[in-house]
Amino acid sequence: MITELEETIKWGSPVYCLNGKNIVGLGAFKSYVGLWLFQGALLKDKKKKLINAQEGVTKALRQMRFNSIDEIDEILILEYLKEAIKNEKAGKEIKPAKKTKIAIPKELKVELNKNAKLKEIFSQLTPFKQREFCEYISEAKRETTKQSRLRKILPMIFKGIGLNDKYR
Repeated sequence: MITELEETIKWGSPVYCLNGKNIVGLGAFKSYVGLWLFQGALLKDKKKKLINAQEGVTKALRQMRFNSIDEIDEILILEYLKEAIKNEKAGKEIKPAKKTKIAIPKELKVELNKNAKLKEIFSQLTPFKQREFCEYISEAKRETTKQSRLRKILPMIFKGIGLNDKYR
């Protein structure tokens, strides 16, 4: 198939881009091969070949699945790709929803209000790290657990280290 897409490797798999924007990618799994259309929700899908792999989670991404080589229809795939390219050129895009404001648990709020330096350092952390710390405390059911978690994360906040940075 000939298109103006440029091949790159992202996430260990081939991804085809137009002007630096992901259009389509390939994924191989145990039981099928998937063609990932990054803005697939915008496609007409007259043949009903596109599926949402994570209903309620994935907004734009859609995929075509092939269980055998006989299921691959190159002409149909090219139609979908041409429409995806056309949409990209027209600037059509489903953007990810903005994350809601971070709910700081009262235990952490008390500490932040007591210590201006802590408050300043916490505000400079990425929203991801802030949310990670807040959820860590909020998920605890007992007050004693919340307090022990708070004691654990305070030195990490001062060092600018995220809760799970050692695993990344």
